Amino acid sequence: MFNRAVFLDRDDTMARDTGYCRRPEDFNLFENTPAAVRQLNEAGFKVIVITNQSGIGRGYFDEDTLGEIHDKMKEDLSKNKAIIDAIYYCPHRPDDGCDCRKPGTKLIRQAAREHNIDLGASFMVGDLQMDVDLGRAVGCRTVWIRGKNGIIGYDAAVGDILEAAQQILAWEGEAK
Repeated sequence: MFNRAVFLDRDDTMARDTGYCRRPEDFNLFENTPAAVRQLNEAGFKVIVITNQSGIGRGYFDEDTLGEIHDKMKEDLSKNKAIIDAIYYCPHRPDDGCDCRKPGTKLIRQAAREHNIDLGASFMVGDLQMDVDLGRAVGCRTVWIRGKNGIIGYDAAVGDILEAAQQILAWEGEAK
């Protein structure tokens, strides 16, 4: 049996983008993030973060520091009974030509293999065109968190991550 997943972008989706967050103490989830993740957990979704972290490739921080930031994120969510099942990140700069940087599909396909996920029954949530493009490229429904201009091709537009979770749950209710 395949799992369903909600793939989440990190910066400006789950937490404010601080511009290459370099320290765990500078990483803070949006107020609604724990409730959104908990609702998705309770509905039986795997919740997986897919994030570009070119600060590593640029030398602003290292993978150990990113691990500490993600540990803080998981701990802050856990305090609110919310769980992230996995985090996948691209450490490369945009001009490195890798296939793991969003909207490249390598990371989301890896997550699908490792967690037995049906991408066609899953969702991608993010604030940028690359998030929408990634979701569409692998057959996920896409939810755009409004804020950036010029985004096209999404299935729904919402104001924040909690509204995104509620939209996904509404779609699930319609499917039953």
